[in-house]
Amino acid sequence: MLSLEIPRSLYPFGPRESKKAMMYSDIGRLNCNVSYTSFATPIRGQASDSKDLSSMLHKALEGAIILESFPKTTVDVFALVLESGGSDLPVVISCASLALSDAGIRLYDIVASVSMSCLGMNLVIDPVSEEESYQDGNLMITCMPSRNEVTQMTVTGEWSTPKIHEAMQICLDACTKLGMIMRSCLKEAVSAPEE
Repeated sequence: MLSLEIPRSLYPFGPRESKKAMMYSDIGRLNCNVSYTSFATPIRGQASDSKDLSSMLHKALEGAIILESFPKTTVDVFALVLESGGSDLPVVISCASLALSDAGIRLYDIVASVSMSCLGMNLVIDPVSEEESYQDGNLMITCMPSRNEVTQMTVTGEWSTPKIHEAMQICLDACTKLGMIMRSCLKEAVSAPEE
């Protein structure tokens, strides 16, 4: 069960004029910031490093955004994690992709992200915090499902070759399914009558 709350705390801003506008650029810029509230985790200060997460979010999204469609401007993505239950980064990435699409930012494809933990001989998809604390290894795959392109992959810990191949296939399949759900949500949002 995932208890990460970000729907109202993820905001794409822009495109706006880049601070580096003095130097003309044919492509836009992406700025990402991930932060945690002080009460996001049970123990204060237990949240992941925001700088690393911001960098990883940037790497995951940068290849999906059509940066040429807004030259000399910047798109800002701010994600605030209100409650962390584990597997935070994949959820932030997927939600950021939805927010960008909903905001009308042109993308090559939506970005879906899934993580998996290796716990002994078992593989656990989108692990909760407790499972993450006991994991032998972690794999996160971020991809553009319709284009069948991986935008980011991180592997930590110890994995046997057969286990990592199995985990990669499960994550890619899960990203494809998540991508279909994300598209369905976007279509539903577009067709919903405005209040």
